[in-house]
Amino acid sequence: MKNLNRIGFGGGCHWCTEAVFQSLVGVENVQQGWIASSGNNASFSEAVIVEYNAAIIPIEVLIEIHLHTHNSTSAHSMRKKYRSAIYVFDENEESEVVDVLKTLQHKFNNQLVTQVLKFSEFKPSREEILNYYYKNPDKPFCETFINPKLKVLLESFRNYTDITKTRHLKY
Repeated sequence: MKNLNRIGFGGGCHWCTEAVFQSLVGVENVQQGWIASSGNNASFSEAVIVEYNAAIIPIEVLIEIHLHTHNSTSAHSMRKKYRSAIYVFDENEESEVVDVLKTLQHKFNNQLVTQVLKFSEFKPSREEILNYYYKNPDKPFCETFINPKLKVLLESFRNYTDITKTRHLKY
């Protein structure tokens, strides 16, 4: 049995976030839905839970991919629905993620707004919208919003991209 880690990511539409993480080697499962934390972040926000094999894809790479595939430096008006966050499941993971964010800040012109939050609760999306991109790759939404994110994977994170899933992209 594989020893898998898990972490939550939120930032943009969960269809987009789901497709990004489904396209990576070492990611075994992506649950699309809504995540809540606590305190000021107790409301649900679109996000995914990623189960991954850290021996194949390290947490640092997952976080960097997340930061580059959503608007991680903008405190735009839709942040309640699209909270820029990394949801952790234990305190050791929390300090590690905070350190990774500090290390990656230099790769961005503006300050990262991505929060590190404790996972509290998850509500899965409706069955009919799960695996949205890979069921509907030719839909205008997918071509307009998800394909550019997947192209970032191919251009900057090719070693971690499952080419069999992204071979249809033209770039």
